[in-house]
Amino acid sequence: MQAEEVQHIIESQIPEASVITAGEGCNFEVTVVSDVFSGLMPVKRQQLVYQCVNQQIADGSIHALTIKTYTPAQWQKLQD
Repeated sequence: MQAEEVQHIIESQIPEASVITAGEGCNFEVTVVSDVFSGLMPVKRQQLVYQCVNQQIADGSIHALTIKTYTPAQWQKLQD
């Protein structure tokens, strides 16, 4: 599996998400920025992302996934 595939899967399932992916093979790191995370605890944010790639985790296409989630406002603060 390629990082671009992981990015596409997440972007297609989380509304207006901006996804940055890194990694190769079956180990990936993703940074997901979306308004959908507003008001959610970190574990709920991660669960939303895991739901997107659950099939790929189950079939072994993804073995390890590191997830960072931000609202657009949080992401903007990091960029400043």
